[in-house]
Amino acid sequence: MTEILQRAGNWTFDGGTVRIVPGHHKSVHRLRRLLGEVAVPLEAVSGIAYEPGRKAGRLRLRLRHGADPLLQAAGGRLPDAADPYSLEVEPDRAGVAEYFADELRNALLLEQIPVAEPCDRYLLPGPPVPLTVQGTDGTASFDGDLVRIDWNWVAEGSKSSAGPRTLALHELAGVEWSPAVGLENGFLRFRPKGSHAVLKPDHDPNCLVLWGVRQAKDVSSVLLAAAVTARLPHPSAPASAPALPSSDGPRPGAGTEAGAGSAAGKESAPEGADHDVLLRRLRELGELRREGVLTEEEFTAAKQAVLRRF
Repeated sequence: MTEILQRAGNWTFDGGTVRIVPGHHKSVHRLRRLLGEVAVPLEAVSGIAYEPGRKAGRLRLRLRHGADPLLQAAGGRLPDAADPYSLEVEPDRAGVAEYFADELRNALLLEQIPVAEPCDRYLLPGPPVPLTVQGTDGTASFDGDLVRIDWNWVAEGSKSSAGPRTLALHELAGVEWSPAVGLENGFLRFRPKGSHAVLKPDHDPNCLVLWGVRQAKDVSSVLLAAAVTARLPHPSAPASAPALPSSDGPRPGAGTEAGAGSAAGKESAPEGADHDVLLRRLRELGELRREGVLTEEEFTAAKQAVLRRF
């Protein structure tokens, strides 16, 4: 087994899977900590590169197009700090990073992985549910079957007058995520099937606004977009192919929260769930609560979801 241990996280490769575990240092981006442990099968990898730097280098894992619903939903808009497939490497570990990259490249050649070919199904599961995201004009939640948007006092009258918005998964054609950048607002838009007028995010009843000033550094809303994306048909799949069933399962060791979860949500565990992974997840949740990332209510909801899997 090959591994590289850094303050930002640990990467290990056993010949078949790249396992990525985020670090617990306060400098580790919130999105990566919420996402938790990620297991990337070798068949999902298209390449790896080590980029040396004066103060620190960077190890980048590249995935085949269409392999990961998170990258599909993000559309290349994740900053390096939030990208789970990017690891900052301290200068004295450059040799280890290069060795790690060489071992993975050799495995890709030996297994003859079609690295240049896009995937027609997701090879990684989406983030586990339930998930809840706080936006500027409301709150969006997803339990695996239903998307619900509840408006607050900031919402435009055209939104709030219609009341909460509920969309079943089978009613959706897709989801769009655009992060807030600086003073520019972002949005989380759910696209129903059929023809609909294109409205500005402030007035679109299927769109949650992400305020630029407050949410420019917090891109955790992409987790909800990825969870919905994983449960919709793959954009490159044959017309008759359903969404990948395995995307309903959680990532090994992953978090259950991008705002901790909807009370109406439900989380089912795979048979024979690894209790060591669940215990580790409980410890991670406790650390997130102590560091102020999770509120007491969010911690309790996430903890209960994990305990139900024992």
